[in-house]
Amino acid sequence: MDENFFKGELGLEKESLRVDAYGFLPKTKHPFPNHPNIERDFCENQIEIITDVFYSIPEVYQQLLSIQQFILKELANLNTGPEFLWPFSNPPYIRNEDDIHIATYSNHWKTKEEYRKYLAKKYGKRKMLFSGIHFNFSFESTFLESQFKSSAYESFFEYKNQLYLNLAKKITQYAWLLVYLTSASPVADGSLINDESIGKDLKGEYASFRCSEIGYWNSFVPILNYSSLKDYINSIQVYIQNGKLKFLSELYYPVRLKTKGENSLERLLTDGINHIELRMFDLNPLDPAGIKELDFTFVYYFIFYLTQLPEIDFGREEQVIAIENEKNAAKFHPDHIWIKEHGKMVPILKAAEAFLIKMKAFYKKHNRLDILECIDFQLDKVLKPDHRYSAIIKKQYGYDFVHAGIEQMKKYTREAEGSMDV
Repeated sequence: MDENFFKGELGLEKESLRVDAYGFLPKTKHPFPNHPNIERDFCENQIEIITDVFYSIPEVYQQLLSIQQFILKELANLNTGPEFLWPFSNPPYIRNEDDIHIATYSNHWKTKEEYRKYLAKKYGKRKMLFSGIHFNFSFESTFLESQFKSSAYESFFEYKNQLYLNLAKKITQYAWLLVYLTSASPVADGSLINDESIGKDLKGEYASFRCSEIGYWNSFVPILNYSSLKDYINSIQVYIQNGKLKFLSELYYPVRLKTKGENSLERLLTDGINHIELRMFDLNPLDPAGIKELDFTFVYYFIFYLTQLPEIDFGREEQVIAIENEKNAAKFHPDHIWIKEHGKMVPILKAAEAFLIKMKAFYKKHNRLDILECIDFQLDKVLKPDHRYSAIIKKQYGYDFVHAGIEQMKKYTREAEGSMDV
């Protein structure tokens, strides 16, 4: 196997809500207008950390943690009063939709604000508050070049695009596994649903609200054509032309294929696929960075494992099943979760164990014993469902969710203030 096979470039995007000491969304403006790694997402209160691109997991994790610590320290000392980062994917108290201030822009960026207003009207502001982590990955260039030389493709551009298209199919097919292993939002405040339920805990049905059937999805299952990059783009363009989508970024799908720079269909067609984005990860309040490094490591090697699996048929039926499986995996009680594989309904615990055992055998065969720890870490969540994050979080935060969350966010702020400056 190519010595560069296990090398890739990676980065993270992490969304979090700014909240006050009482668990409400403050009306203050975004306090980091000029930081290269800190942006806004839907609303003024939704901070997005965008790491640089690295070649190693520890480097990405450390930068994510360092930027977050910087944010926590800055928020704690705002002139307008202390603020904090909410450590959960599900939002805290929402008095009403007027509490949610859409991110404002000026000059040539004004279209960003108009797009957010469109989303608010179409999907409702509340769903836009769901926060999560996106994992961005690209293969190392020397690996791509060496694989291209031994392929039947005449064009490197075509080879590279098809490699990512094939990978996107497989990741979408197995998105259910990543959701099961990383779901970390089993409790929400009732104000996520309506104003009258503020202060009432919602729990018991979902391990991940945002990945579940009530999460942030398009009103239809997009059917994409993975035959070629042009076919893929055309299949998205159809939904834009018939009004089901307004822009490429409205494609709410577990995996996105992205070009470098501005994310548009035109750029994607001319410049080709630069990296792949996995979008199904909850914030994990049990880790100060919002994601455990072992989970991050697992996803990295999960991608490489999928790359060497045989190609799959991924037409309309398979795509619908993949999305249904992901939504099912977001349910809370694993003993009652079934997914569809090869035309049959299978208990998710059985399917997850089988996949992880095969993945472990692959890395043993290639003498990558260093990777086995992160796979065993995931197997433990399958063999002992009470070790799943959602079970732990429900136990710790399932009573008076927002008040318990306030204590956790203040704890992380105190830890950040006590850490050494980076």
